[in-house]
Amino acid sequence: MMITEKEFQYNLTILKNRIDEACSFSNRSAEEVQILPVTKNWPVQAVHYSQRAGFLRVGENRVQEALGKQSEVEGMEWDLIGHLQSNKAKLAVGKFSRIQTVDSNKLLGKLNDASSKLDLKTSILIQVNTGKDPAKNGILEEHCKEFVEKTLGYSSLVLEGFMTIAPFAPDDPEVARKSFSRLRVLKEQISTQFNLSLPELSMGMTGDLREAVAEGSTMIRVGSALFGQRE
Repeated sequence: MMITEKEFQYNLTILKNRIDEACSFSNRSAEEVQILPVTKNWPVQAVHYSQRAGFLRVGENRVQEALGKQSEVEGMEWDLIGHLQSNKAKLAVGKFSRIQTVDSNKLLGKLNDASSKLDLKTSILIQVNTGKDPAKNGILEEHCKEFVEKTLGYSSLVLEGFMTIAPFAPDDPEVARKSFSRLRVLKEQISTQFNLSLPELSMGMTGDLREAVAEGSTMIRVGSALFGQRE
C-alpha cells in the first residue's frame, strides 16, 4: 500500500537528519551528499512525491517499469540503477539521463552505438564489485583500469564516476565500509592516472548510509527509508 505524501515528507525529514549526523561525524557537508529516491516497485505517485519535494532525479531498477512512469511525469531526470542487459541498451538510451550499472564491454558498445544513432551523449557510472560478492554485478577492481580505457574510447559516453553495492552484512557494518573504501581509493587512483574529473561516487543505501558517507559517497540510493517496505 502506497504511503501518504505527509508520511513521505516525515520519512524524508528523518532521512535528512540521518545524513546530517553521518556527515557531521565524518566532517563533511551534507550538501556534498545527494539523495536519490528509488521509486522502483512503487506507483508513479512516488515520483510525484519526490518531484514536489524538490528532487530533480529518481532511480529505477527496470527499464520497462520506468518507461511506464515516464509517460506520466514531466521535468524529471531518471537514473537506471538496476542491472542492464546489453540487448536492452537501445531501450534505455535517451530515456535515462544516467546509467549507473555499466559493467561489460558488450554493454559499453551497445550504449555507445544507440547514443550515437540518436546523436546523444549518455552519462554512465561504472559498477564495481568491490566486495567481491558473487550475488552482485559489477566488474572487479583489477579490471577497472582497462575498462576505463575502453570507456574513454567511446565518443558518445560520458564517464561520471563509479557505483557499488556493498555485500549484505547487516550485523557487521565494517563489511560495507571496506567495500566503500575500496571504491573511493579506486576512484582516486583512476582520476589521477587518467587526469579525469569523476564527480560521482554512488554508494550507500538505507542500511549502510553512515559507512558510505564516511567513505566519500556523493549519492545515497534510498527506497525503503522514504517509501516504506512493499507488502
